[in-house]
Amino acid sequence: MACGIAAAVIPKPSLSLRMEQSSSLDLSSDLAAANNGGAGASRRRRDCVFVVNPKGANGRTGKEWKKLLPYVKTRLAGHYNVCESITSGPSHAVDITREAIREGADAVIAVGGDGTFHEVVNGFFWEGSPILPLDRGPEPSTALGLIPLGTGSDFARTFGWKNDPYEAIDRIVRGCKSKIDVGVIAGSSGQQHFFVNVADIHLSAKAGYFASKYKQFGNLCYVIGALRAFIGHSNRDLKIKVDEGDWEVVHNVTALCIGNAKFFGGGMKITPTADPFSGNLEVVILQDFKWYDFLLKLHKLYKGTHLSEKGVFSRSVKSIEVVEDVCKGDVYVQSDGEHLGFLPTKCSILPAAINLFN
Repeated sequence: MACGIAAAVIPKPSLSLRMEQSSSLDLSSDLAAANNGGAGASRRRRDCVFVVNPKGANGRTGKEWKKLLPYVKTRLAGHYNVCESITSGPSHAVDITREAIREGADAVIAVGGDGTFHEVVNGFFWEGSPILPLDRGPEPSTALGLIPLGTGSDFARTFGWKNDPYEAIDRIVRGCKSKIDVGVIAGSSGQQHFFVNVADIHLSAKAGYFASKYKQFGNLCYVIGALRAFIGHSNRDLKIKVDEGDWEVVHNVTALCIGNAKFFGGGMKITPTADPFSGNLEVVILQDFKWYDFLLKLHKLYKGTHLSEKGVFSRSVKSIEVVEDVCKGDVYVQSDGEHLGFLPTKCSILPAAINLFN
């Protein structure tokens, strides 16, 4: 039996999907059938699609996945058909995920770092709406999972997960799921983009942009990116509109961070009170920081104890719109480490949008 992922409505990318079918049947499906008086005697095997970025962490992801795959097949026997899909370039994980959901996959697992996970999350949506399987009901049913094998593991840190792929596989086997919130960010074009960690604006977004150019240095890329971002940086007056209220001016903004989860930049706990189950986003604004402020307060930014510092403000929101007070068109915007261009932008929250293995 092939684990076919055929396109419907969405243009079909060129995929390489391979399935390993276990000899055991899903016992939970048997139990459900028994509880229904024997109805559903034809047992539907559950497909679990692993989206693997082989180039992640300078190629380490691909190597580690090859070692891990036999264990995955053994551990998931009796639970899932294991479907493996290798990405071939940027945004390929988005296409694979969309197609897998359309074809009724029970789970899509991102294998890699936060970048791969970010793409898989975006694959759960199409033109701003959740993707639905073609042969099921009107509610989303595909679960999301993560096996951390990349450079960054910021999303895993929010949940206190170890950077351990075997522990991640155990989470899938246990099958415990919770619905998490997803952030939505849109620019001047109105095109929506989705994030699960942090969207950020100005210096931190600029640092993230440059960090992406130095990923061959591992987590050191974040330090290099931050140093590069300070060149020519100036704090800027921004206008914000919170929860569709009135516009207000925030002076000398160094960085404005919008957290669905707590961490970004390789372990910096920038939005420490953010909670992806709360139905809100946490906005943290750093005002009038100089380069030496970052050096002196860096340890607090990593520990998440910076909210009491002078020039740091935090508030909980459902949505926030951000524009320049005086438009120059050079204030960077990113989400989950992906460069999205420049201001203006608007962020909002989709409560309980995706079912996550946890």
